[in-house]
Amino acid sequence: MVMETTSAAIDKIRCDACPVMCYIKPGAAGACDRYANHEGKLVRVDPHVILERTVSHGGKLVPFSRTEDWDGKIVHEPSTFVTAIGAGTTYPDYKPAPFIVSAEVDGVDMVTVVTEGIFSYCGIKVKIDTDRYLGPETATVRAQGEAVGHVTTSEYGSQMLSLGGVHHLTGGSKKEGRVTCDTLMDLANCKAVELTIDGGASVVVQAGQPPIVNGVKEERMRVGCGSATIGMFAKQWHGKVDEVVVVDDHITGVLSEHQAGKLLDIADTGIKMKGRRSTPGRYFQVADPGTGWGGTNISDPLAILGPFDAKEAKAGLTMLMVSTTGEHSSYYVLDEALKPVETEMPADLKFSVERIQENCEPALCTVLFMAGAGGSLRAGVTDNPVRLTRSVKDALTRVTSGGAPVYVWPGGGITYMVDVTQMPAGAFGYVPTPALVAPIEFTMKLSDYAALGGHMDYVKPLSEVQGGDDVRQLPWQNPIPGPRA
Repeated sequence: MVMETTSAAIDKIRCDACPVMCYIKPGAAGACDRYANHEGKLVRVDPHVILERTVSHGGKLVPFSRTEDWDGKIVHEPSTFVTAIGAGTTYPDYKPAPFIVSAEVDGVDMVTVVTEGIFSYCGIKVKIDTDRYLGPETATVRAQGEAVGHVTTSEYGSQMLSLGGVHHLTGGSKKEGRVTCDTLMDLANCKAVELTIDGGASVVVQAGQPPIVNGVKEERMRVGCGSATIGMFAKQWHGKVDEVVVVDDHITGVLSEHQAGKLLDIADTGIKMKGRRSTPGRYFQVADPGTGWGGTNISDPLAILGPFDAKEAKAGLTMLMVSTTGEHSSYYVLDEALKPVETEMPADLKFSVERIQENCEPALCTVLFMAGAGGSLRAGVTDNPVRLTRSVKDALTRVTSGGAPVYVWPGGGITYMVDVTQMPAGAFGYVPTPALVAPIEFTMKLSDYAALGGHMDYVKPLSEVQGGDDVRQLPWQNPIPGPRA
């Protein structure tokens, strides 16, 4: 780390770990709280994490290879892996990565290059398991009143948010950038963040925890859409009830019309559904989206029914209406005027509703950090950065983040995603440019590293790093590497 003393900053040292270039007073920390002036020396405040040492203090490990068949193309000794957490950065991108560590694994010389990346071009993808309506696609997502992202698509039982990105980090006001950075860092470090969606709901998101939508903690992820639920439970309803409607904002299912009901010879009931009929027993748009039954805006399920057809319906006909999670359910019997009258549900139908609930998985928030290892970061690995990209694409180099496995996108660059719950606690930091700081490690054979133009003069054996002054242990109660959900 370069230190610089100028007449304008007597007794201060200048940090060059990021573009802010803070002058730091003795005993104080820089704007990022990651570097400090300790007795005239610039020091990294956060500890450099080596997983073996964490284990010695009772912590958990991210298994670097989960299969026995993997050929050992990583740098590790038993229970030892050098992460990039606390390692420092390569800024201003003219110097090699802070740690380039070699070790022999099963007779093969390996090397791991670790650095903390400063990511102005990064974001977070959030998957929220809930049927409750969060907001329209493309709606703005806000934190502390500032725009930090938008709603994307709804997938099977989940709704997706895309947060951050360079547009919000650098393209808006200074406050928008700061709030976006804070939001991303908190989510990446598995902290709870309250978000509001224009034209939609407020939701508290925390990685690995249930979402809280408009103050209600979500418990279950749907067992299936309305149509799928009809198919799954048709046999269990056969002979116990005349009609079943599974209310769903997306695809509402009707047993007597559904193919599953036809195969069971369930008779027509004269039911009339509102909404748009897709195929037999499957209806779209029976109501507007909301936080009521099955992700609709209704609190009375009868609101999605029209009058029963007197040619087919009869007094005494029974009907179960249930949502896709089993959270809502009602039982009806048609009176002489063919009007549904709510009645106490028979025990065997209560059991079927409980079975739906039992087959729902716990609703959770999933937070994936997404960033691209740009040319400047790659220059810290090799003096010919494009060769690192090719090596990753050719599967010669393994990419990890804080020791956790990542998914590398096809196409150009090294754009990756990582599940933040798989990373050690406190793995993410920030710089006030604003940008996030995240760990990234590249592991490969030493011979491959030399071939792609690696900084061979900076390679250190693992034993030297473990005993170096730059390595510090985390307090045993603080780091919890591995799944933290």
